[in-house]
Amino acid sequence: MTSYKDLGLVNTKDMFAKAVKGGYAIPAYNFNNMEQMQAIIQACVETKSPVILQVSSGARKYANKNLLRNMARGAVEYAHELGCDIPIVLHLDHGDSFELCVDCIESGFSSVMIDGSHLSYDENVALTKKVCDYAHKHDVTVEGELGVLAGVEDDVSAEESHYTKPEEVQDFVKKTGVDSLAISIGTSHGRQKFKPEQCTKNADGVLIPPPLAFDILAEIEKKLPGFPIVLHGSSSVPVEYVKEIEKFGGKLSDSVGIPEEQLRKAAKSAVCKINIDSDGRLAMTAAIRKVLFEKPDEFDPRKYLGPARDELKKLYMHKNVNVLGSANRV
Repeated sequence: MTSYKDLGLVNTKDMFAKAVKGGYAIPAYNFNNMEQMQAIIQACVETKSPVILQVSSGARKYANKNLLRNMARGAVEYAHELGCDIPIVLHLDHGDSFELCVDCIESGFSSVMIDGSHLSYDENVALTKKVCDYAHKHDVTVEGELGVLAGVEDDVSAEESHYTKPEEVQDFVKKTGVDSLAISIGTSHGRQKFKPEQCTKNADGVLIPPPLAFDILAEIEKKLPGFPIVLHGSSSVPVEYVKEIEKFGGKLSDSVGIPEEQLRKAAKSAVCKINIDSDGRLAMTAAIRKVLFEKPDEFDPRKYLGPARDELKKLYMHKNVNVLGSANRV
């Protein structure tokens, strides 16, 4: 077994306590490869932000769990080399079984999510408690989920969203022992977070999504004062990246995300972790398509992955400073 402490990682306990008290959210950025990891660490070191390196089960299969563990160790050393020892968490995103969570804990993850939201309430409680009981023996923190997010991202998909029921949250937290709770208040996975008929259009023809259910969030805060809340599916799907991708041959019709001002409002509440994946994919894809379109004879991966990494860093610095409020919190 590899302990996350031997890799120089931390769990989310102190990180979340500071975020709740300080009125900001920790960025949870998904990564699958070296360039994404470099961009995340560069952005968070330069903005002096704590960070959660987030890995889905799909990313684990893609990159190999041993390589990922050593990339996390490398991320800690890289931050130190860049001049700021920021707190770094390695987190499993949407773990779907006890066995997967155990495997991640034993391979150096400092935090895991067990997503039993597709199960009945009682089954979700039982599975989440089982994971918590094991994880806490190793000082690993656990994120559970109540409610269902619509959309598709990696191995996670659902046709319809189901808002979290505030009347269930106290009982769930008490029975399971989770350290944080992912809720559903209108965010969604993927780049098409809402159907066109759910949105309005502004003067430029840009789709404007319905607002998040802040009334539900407020009720949950009343039920769980000071408890760490998590938002999944919180990419904003920047119009400029969508247009850039389509300009250079892509097809991303009806793309719509969560407005950044709504995420900033959420980050000032008990929401202390905000997951962002699709925005990073869009930033990298836009940069890569631009290079390959303008330089069709280019075949050196460094020449298109390098600009993609730089664009991703720029995006994440913006998120830390202007959206999540996590800059200068180290």
